[in-house]
Amino acid sequence: MAKIKAVVSVIGQDQKGVVARFATFLAEQGINIEDIEQQVVHGRFIMDMLVDLAEMSVTLDELITGLLELGQQIQMQVRVALHDQRRQKNVALLVSKEPHCLEQLLRDNEAGKLRGNITCVLSNHPDLKPLADAAGLTFEHMLSTDKPAHMQWLLERLNHYNTDVAVLARYMQVITPNVLEAYKHRIINIHPSLLPYFPGAKPYHQAWESGVRVTGCTAHLITEQLDQGPIILQDVFHINVGKDTSDDVKLKGQQLEGRVLSDAVQMYLDEKLVVIDEKVVFRPGLSTFLDHDDKD
Repeated sequence: MAKIKAVVSVIGQDQKGVVARFATFLAEQGINIEDIEQQVVHGRFIMDMLVDLAEMSVTLDELITGLLELGQQIQMQVRVALHDQRRQKNVALLVSKEPHCLEQLLRDNEAGKLRGNITCVLSNHPDLKPLADAAGLTFEHMLSTDKPAHMQWLLERLNHYNTDVAVLARYMQVITPNVLEAYKHRIINIHPSLLPYFPGAKPYHQAWESGVRVTGCTAHLITEQLDQGPIILQDVFHINVGKDTSDDVKLKGQQLEGRVLSDAVQMYLDEKLVVIDEKVVFRPGLSTFLDHDDKD
């Protein structure tokens, strides 16, 4: 009999007996657990179970209802995802004038490295339209001279494209609270420093001027606190103090930004992370299950 794989994910306040309760419930429905990963972070319990539904004795709707009811009993969030029915997430790319991050994302998308559906490129300038056109992507722009109007336009376009995650590929605008509220923990930014160091404007120049010998860039989820959102990924490069100019430092950083941003976006698309207490935690099992499924 062919297997019907699914992933059951459970997140909530840590307590005794969670694994046993879910394992018992699944066994009672004739469901086999093939793999399980769990961890506790800051008092929060995270568990992913790879299960085979081929011989279950209930319908899928009954299974999901039962799991949700069990989750409610112990105040846990529960989700069931069928392996062969995973929907690609819709991705909106937001840009201004600098092309390097958009170029990296488009290259990775063309190479099949980004397992998402890029629906549009949105901007506050027309400069990068040729890049989007060459990639066959819809490009829309509205000048940000009227900031409230631009942000309202942005929110409407994100909603129009049923956006799951928005990616700020050097989009040089501060996102307003109304957009942040609608897309909490669903907007990824690349900042040109190792946050929390050198936030704000001209971070590469700040690093060069300070004399530090190592700096880098940070991919993070944005919040109302500028450059203080949960960090997904960081990477570094070295500064040759006394030899590198400020422009040299900026060039080194730009060569790194696109890769770090693209890697962070793919981790989000693969559901490899979860936010707990405003910190990004990598999920223990889901990423492994997804990778195994892609190889099968």
